[in-house]
Amino acid sequence: MNLHLSDKLALVSGSTKGIGFAIAQGLAREGARVILNGRSQASVDDALARIRDGQADARVEGFAGDLSDPQQIAALVERYPAVDVLVNNLGIFDPKPFEEIADEEWLRFLDVNLLSGVRLSRAYLPGMKQKNWGRVVFISSESGIQIPLEMIHYGVTKTAQLGLSRGLAEYCAGTGVTVNAVLPGPTASEGVGDFVDKLSGGQPFEQFEAEFFRTARPGSLLQRFARPEEIANLVLYVCSELSSATNGAALRVDGGLVRTAF
Repeated sequence: MNLHLSDKLALVSGSTKGIGFAIAQGLAREGARVILNGRSQASVDDALARIRDGQADARVEGFAGDLSDPQQIAALVERYPAVDVLVNNLGIFDPKPFEEIADEEWLRFLDVNLLSGVRLSRAYLPGMKQKNWGRVVFISSESGIQIPLEMIHYGVTKTAQLGLSRGLAEYCAGTGVTVNAVLPGPTASEGVGDFVDKLSGGQPFEQFEAEFFRTARPGSLLQRFARPEEIANLVLYVCSELSSATNGAALRVDGGLVRTAF
């Protein structure tokens, strides 16, 4: 399927690994020019090399910087004043009992998971509206609907992303700019390794996965961690010309974890 992305410039925040990398790789495969982002130059260079190894003609470039930092966003916008597609993927998570989550950690999660997307959208939406075309996608989570007891602060930031996404979609009503949220379920990205280490008690991954979905996520119809590419497939469509009537939506790719028919 031709997603008509060959003339588009896309920025994917937090895209040197996991879901973000899979999205960037997929956009490049569809012919988009893609800006990858990570906190260090080494991680960005490695991600660029991995994409180019699999696709020699990929039009990919990188920006090394922490996009939870307003000054780094200003530097990014100076280098790239406009983009056609913005995927707000940057995010952190960490299982921790509610009583142990200090104010500073709440603020850090809000800064990274929510305000990075606020700032990037504020920078790039005006240009999209002026051109009357653009795609903004927030990578939220099913945890924004079903707050996980093991990381309430993470879930709250993902709920906030849903409100932000819908609000911005309404702000762009009547234009060719769409704003949507995509809600993955538990996904086997690199960051899940730390999550598993904290909760598994040293169990082998396969044993932990089976136990996790039996006890912590029993509603999952997939009954396994999704692959990053399975999440990226939906995101690519939402970024495309073909998704023009999909707007203001919270699109679940959660393996059937959220138990509702609508």
